[in-house]
Amino acid sequence: MAYLLGFDVGSSSVKASLVDAETGRCVASAFSPSTEMPMQAPQPGWAEQDPERWWQELVNATHQLQAKANLQEVRAIGISYQMHGLVCVDRHQRVLRPAIIWCDSRAVDIGRQAFEQLGESFCLQHLLNSPGNFTASKLRWVKLHEPHIYEQIQYILLPGDYIAMRLTGEPATTLTGLSEGIWWDYATQQVSEQLLRYYEIDKQLLPPLVPVFGEQGRVTKQAAEQLHIPAGIPVSYRAGDQPNNAFSLKVLHPGEAAATAGTSAVIYSVTDRAAADQRSRINTFIHVTHQPGQPRYGLLLCINGAGILNSWLRKYFNNGGYEDMNLQAAQIEPGADGLLFFPFGNGAERVLENRLLQAHLMELDLNRHSSAHVFRAAQEGVVFALKYGHDILQQTGSAVQVIRAGMANMFLSPVFREIFTHTTGAVLELYETDGAQGAARAAGIGAGLYASWQECFTGMHKVMELHPENSYQQRYAAIYEKWKNRLQQIVDLKAH
Repeated sequence: MAYLLGFDVGSSSVKASLVDAETGRCVASAFSPSTEMPMQAPQPGWAEQDPERWWQELVNATHQLQAKANLQEVRAIGISYQMHGLVCVDRHQRVLRPAIIWCDSRAVDIGRQAFEQLGESFCLQHLLNSPGNFTASKLRWVKLHEPHIYEQIQYILLPGDYIAMRLTGEPATTLTGLSEGIWWDYATQQVSEQLLRYYEIDKQLLPPLVPVFGEQGRVTKQAAEQLHIPAGIPVSYRAGDQPNNAFSLKVLHPGEAAATAGTSAVIYSVTDRAAADQRSRINTFIHVTHQPGQPRYGLLLCINGAGILNSWLRKYFNNGGYEDMNLQAAQIEPGADGLLFFPFGNGAERVLENRLLQAHLMELDLNRHSSAHVFRAAQEGVVFALKYGHDILQQTGSAVQVIRAGMANMFLSPVFREIFTHTTGAVLELYETDGAQGAARAAGIGAGLYASWQECFTGMHKVMELHPENSYQQRYAAIYEKWKNRLQQIVDLKAH
């Protein structure tokens, strides 16, 4: 027996999945904690987490797998992780401050100034993005505001790099990791010297490179004892959660796309062109299947406020849980009787040009609307935000007719699936997989246990396929236009 172990280190929980390398069957899954991990917000717009908490939850999730399988049969490990975070460690590999995670907005102005002063032409041609609120800008914030911390940094790591270091003892990152941190110059095919000079950041703070697929280090005796797995097995894959989710769904080639709807919501489309949105509302990163002579890039549309809105509603307005909320929402007609929800309450939204818009509930009538209307409007609002970004994806050259997603999070809601299909106009394919399973399968490729991409997807099956219907498309199109017009009014009002 040979197992592949995949970890998906999110901002809500850490999931662990064990896949039988021969059959491709997921034999065990677990996540920790049982309730969502908290984010600390010391100031408005900030979001931090303790990297040690990620590790402890990873240990807890792995221990839960022991009841279902012999972990001594694990042969390789893959890691998926929340993107764009900043972890600072000293020369003893100790964490120097809480991680500044993906939805933290403190570096928005730093990235905006860099975009202006480095020049839009340079940024879009060389970085394919505005430096924005990504890892490089977050490190610049630390240098400016916490110089005593900056002076102690040996390496800066992405969340997945940190977890890999805890497993192997070796600080490292990948080419895809450099691209997601906005360190990579696509024109010169190296780390951007110009960005480093502008931000006054020492290149030596970036850790050594390891391949996305391939041996990245081997599990130390100490980590093996904590996790109850064999020492010396390879960590053979790591990728950010969205490229990894796409890989998990067999989104490998140009024209294919994946979606997620967890804490944030994403549509991620693969292309072979190094394309950039002129206003940096969507972002381009190196995809995990990128190879010399066969370029692959991921166009990423992200809505920060998605499942976190659903979570907020469940926490404060519904003790029956998500299933009860979905049942209530299904009783309400499309359009929620005029109620409009704008889910932008989880940091600055890239799709809105890094505006910190906050969430809005509009047209609330205290005599007509119930909690069921609110639940319905919330799910519509998340999909409409995705539709808003999906239109930008198409303008950038993404011609996608089929979108794949895992049967998880908001896609568990029949209402959400209906709204998504009829609003985007795309065929929706749902698969019984997740990021942790995808990372496990990818680890099999990196460890040489699979000979091809296709071989690693043995055992994965499609749950359902939904097609848009013309009459429903027209109905949702009218509701969406109303929503989009009100969104523009909110943006204009905030601007003044």
